[in-house]
Amino acid sequence: MQIAILSDTHDNIWKLDALNPHLRHADVILHCGDLCSPFVVVRLAQGAAGKPVHVVWGNNDGDQRLLTLKALEAGNVHIHGQFAALELDGLSVAINHYPEIARPVAMSGQYDLVCYGHDHTAHKEMVGDTLLLNPGDVMGLHGRSTFAWFDTRTRQARWVELA
Repeated sequence: MQIAILSDTHDNIWKLDALNPHLRHADVILHCGDLCSPFVVVRLAQGAAGKPVHVVWGNNDGDQRLLTLKALEAGNVHIHGQFAALELDGLSVAINHYPEIARPVAMSGQYDLVCYGHDHTAHKEMVGDTLLLNPGDVMGLHGRSTFAWFDTRTRQARWVELA
């Protein structure tokens, strides 16, 4: 299974439009928070073309009511609140927005993959048997706009830079 992992879109629809063609190759999409505006949910859902999108809240997701309504209208976007625990292709996956939460969750050893965002910095490391992964940011805050691919078969992650 191919998982596209995103974070911190921050309303950058131009980078999201550059990302969307990549999402056709994903089996599932994870978003680690800070979509920001409801119109981003609509664009992300369209780019996912019916594939499941799992989202957790970030600190800049302001109108959570309207974000949730747009997700429900889309049908393929699932908002989990502050934390998501998923079973994907036999792997246990946790998603949240904050690195200070992600690290202890990874240290718990309960998950194979723990994804987070917030600091806009691409990062991966093994914490025991758990991969701790920040996909960077779609927004491009530091000049580089990235997302991550994770292959459940090989358990390998790699970054893709968006033009």
